[in-house]
Amino acid sequence: MLTFEDCIGLCGLTEDEVRAIAEHERIPEIAAAELGHYLISTPEGELCVRAMIRDDIAHAVAEGHRERELTLKLVLRNFILQHPRCEQRHREQLVLPDRRLAGRG
Repeated sequence: MLTFEDCIGLCGLTEDEVRAIAEHERIPEIAAAELGHYLISTPEGELCVRAMIRDDIAHAVAEGHRERELTLKLVLRNFILQHPRCEQRHREQLVLPDRRLAGRG
């Protein structure tokens, strides 16, 4: 039988990212690990996970949970660093130069 830790190891997300998805979607953490694994397989899904974490941050701010807000901001920062396709400025850095223009100087 797989444990929660096994699922975290297989899904490509951190435990905190999975917990943020679970909190946002109000689903069990095991289901959140599966959903997260599915979502991070596409840039659109990565954007979706990013939006979930941002929503969780907004909820923490609205509820006055400063510690949770700061924790989620760190989770968001680390998620963007690990999944650069979900942030516009990082996507621009991932674009390779046009090979037709490389020879021009």
